[in-house]
Amino acid sequence: MLIEGLLQAASEQLVTIRDDAKLIEAAKLLSAHTDLVVVCDGDGILRGVVTKTDVVRQISTCQGATCMCPVATVMTCDVALCRGADQLKVVSELMKQRHLKNIPAVDADNRPIGVLTARIILRSLLGDAEYEETQMIDFVKGIGYR
Repeated sequence: MLIEGLLQAASEQLVTIRDDAKLIEAAKLLSAHTDLVVVCDGDGILRGVVTKTDVVRQISTCQGATCMCPVATVMTCDVALCRGADQLKVVSELMKQRHLKNIPAVDADNRPIGVLTARIILRSLLGDAEYEETQMIDFVKGIGYR
């Protein structure tokens, strides 16, 4: 299965912020039930991501004006990405190897189009397994194979 089949669900998870926005704005987005905020430049190109861990790390060491720093100073720049043509199992394995709960999906120009969550991927993989199980049961019973 390709990632493109999950992009509708992934698009509902996408939360973005500009790289020149204040960190406190990202913190507000993260407190509204999202685990990952995708950071984009003025042209909408993905430049990084911010997580709750990034915010807590910065807040724990900030003093005065550094608490109001731009998102770009604390974002993670080395971002694992996926595209619509990627295989779901390959992306799932990448997430497992890098211990990720979320992974941004981007278009050909590196503009974010969604965020795949481990939950979305798991539901899809379980759905495939249930379908295969149903097919196997029908085969054994001879249903639809005469």
